[in-house]
Amino acid sequence: MTWKDVMHYAQQGNPQPDKRVEKSEEEWRELLTAEEFRITRQKGTERAFTGEYCEKHTPGLYACKCCNTPLFDSRQKFESNSGWPSFTEPVKNNVIHYLEDLSFGMHRIEVLCNVCDAHLGHVFPDGPAPSGLRFCINSASIKLSEE
Repeated sequence: MTWKDVMHYAQQGNPQPDKRVEKSEEEWRELLTAEEFRITRQKGTERAFTGEYCEKHTPGLYACKCCNTPLFDSRQKFESNSGWPSFTEPVKNNVIHYLEDLSFGMHRIEVLCNVCDAHLGHVFPDGPAPSGLRFCINSASIKLSEE
């Protein structure tokens, strides 16, 4: 996956997920903490360098906090010094939904879980080789299943 692929998905449409999970706002509130709800369902952001997984490098898979869909492999995690956990690529092309984000006077690409629409963070074209991507993810949006 490259930045060109990300832009294509954001502008032309995303791949279909293997399944969909949809719940009401009330159901999400019952399943999530107030902070998890604010970030995943209301597109919030946790403060830099405060997230549980910011500096964690335990082997395993990072899944969506809301629907348990595997999103990122710990082997693709790297130290970006951005203040948020960063990954070079998702485990599969169809687990992430890419959306142009023009908020706050910036042009960014928001990343959401393609299965349940949980806000995860953003992707940037300033990551390491080979993908050149940096998926900058809120710790509150993911959970680690250790190997």
